[in-house]
Amino acid sequence: MRKLLFVLAISLLSVTVVSCKNGDSHIRVSQVGYLKDDIKTGVVLSKLRLDNKKFEVIDVSTGKASLTGNLEKNKFEHTNFKFSYKFDFTRLDKQGKYIVKIGDAASYPFEIGDDFFADVVDTLMQFYKIQRCGYTNPEWHEVCHIADATSLIFNGRTLDKQVDVTGGWHDAADYIKFFNTTAYTTYLLLFAYEHDNQKFGFDLDKNGAPDILEEAKIGLDWLIRADYREKRFITQVQDLRDHEVGWRMPEDDPLAFDRPGFTGIGKNLIGIYSATMASAARVWKSRFGNEEYAAECLRRAEQKFSIINEVDDIDSSGTGMYLDNKWEGKAALGAIELYITTGDSKYLTDAKLLGNLANSDYWWSWGNINSLAHYKIALHDESFTKYIKNNLIHFNNTRNSNIFEEGAAYSWGTNNTLMGISLQVILYESLTGDNSFDSLLVSQRDYVLGKNPWGLSFIHGIGAKYSENFHHQVAHFMDGHLPGGFAAGPVTREFLDAYNIPFEGADQYIEFQTDSSYYRDDKMDYVSNEPTITANATAIFVMGHYSRR
Repeated sequence: MRKLLFVLAISLLSVTVVSCKNGDSHIRVSQVGYLKDDIKTGVVLSKLRLDNKKFEVIDVSTGKASLTGNLEKNKFEHTNFKFSYKFDFTRLDKQGKYIVKIGDAASYPFEIGDDFFADVVDTLMQFYKIQRCGYTNPEWHEVCHIADATSLIFNGRTLDKQVDVTGGWHDAADYIKFFNTTAYTTYLLLFAYEHDNQKFGFDLDKNGAPDILEEAKIGLDWLIRADYREKRFITQVQDLRDHEVGWRMPEDDPLAFDRPGFTGIGKNLIGIYSATMASAARVWKSRFGNEEYAAECLRRAEQKFSIINEVDDIDSSGTGMYLDNKWEGKAALGAIELYITTGDSKYLTDAKLLGNLANSDYWWSWGNINSLAHYKIALHDESFTKYIKNNLIHFNNTRNSNIFEEGAAYSWGTNNTLMGISLQVILYESLTGDNSFDSLLVSQRDYVLGKNPWGLSFIHGIGAKYSENFHHQVAHFMDGHLPGGFAAGPVTREFLDAYNIPFEGADQYIEFQTDSSYYRDDKMDYVSNEPTITANATAIFVMGHYSRR
């Protein structure tokens, strides 16, 4: 319904919006909108000097200006646009639908109100049902990959042995499954529910179980299967031949009965696994009263953590993807979650030691999640808050150096990183009550929702103009449609060029591309336009924080 309203609004303002898209000036705001008490800012890219030019925030229902102001001074040159400006309309707090006008240019419509971020969360959640593998009631495709894994690979040797690791999620656009990203995703879904079981306790299918826990159970069941030996995990299912087959639906995968499982273990994997299982033990006991499942999860968490000093620091099995470069943060997370679940002080001692060794990591990705450990430890020792604050100061300094306020340099998975910055602000404010990083939090959120050089919401189906041509197997057969798809996000031109991707058509956003920020809404682009289960998990936490369920 909200998308329909946006479309109607665009049609009513068609002349103005066309001017915005094809003229000398382009206005960028969040296409979802702003809560009444939000910080509200936008950016203008222009070929013309607009210093002190008036901007108007127009109420779509009346066609009249609800607020006017003047642009700030020119900030930076941006590719074809010699002038760029920021504007602030924070003081507008009246509920409604609006556009921003500057001369003949206009923004896409957006809302100011109390609750529309729940819709974003619900959309992001849909992606997981498409990613489901095996007998997990997937959507948009049939049951698939029912023989995982058909053989095992150990230290480069293939063993003629089958292990049941059916289920779980396909990691991204392909049909490979990874232990590291499945554990991260599952943990973060559980983390969100425990952080606020009101906002994340929604039950849209009305079956008595929170939707986010139903999805987490998909990951948990697979992780339990992947924990197949005392000192060994199945760390990956399928090899890189998956990338060579071409477009196909998962149930039509010609490699369905030739999918090896790689085996390995490391302190890093034990850490994230133990954290996930210890958290699951609490949730399943408190929310569902399922003592048996809770005990099984805790048993596995404790067993694996008990051998953490007997294994390599970092697992290196598989085909070279999703390999951590550090382990201390994930191990600290495992220790603190075990402490919270068991109350055994030895785990708290371990958590503090490991948490200090982990230090601030000044980043966020599936592999850089030290702040999760520091947050949980800080609930018992507030000195660990400093590590999160170090990160935020670094991100804040970075975002103040560019017009679109990105808090980190572009890399593979930029949008996940930006959402991770927002997540860390939320955790820091929860611990301290200090809201001095609010503008950092909101700027990263708004960036992925449209306040970026391309004027795109990177979440499919959200906003008036969003990513439509994902690099994704199922989306290929659905004319690019991918409910809840969340694009990986921009990278540098040099980074993208290194992969020599054979793009399908002309770059519709060429006017806004720079060497330092490049994004292609092209189904062949597996670097900047591929969705992942990890990025969706991070975005669900951030967008859910703003929901008013």
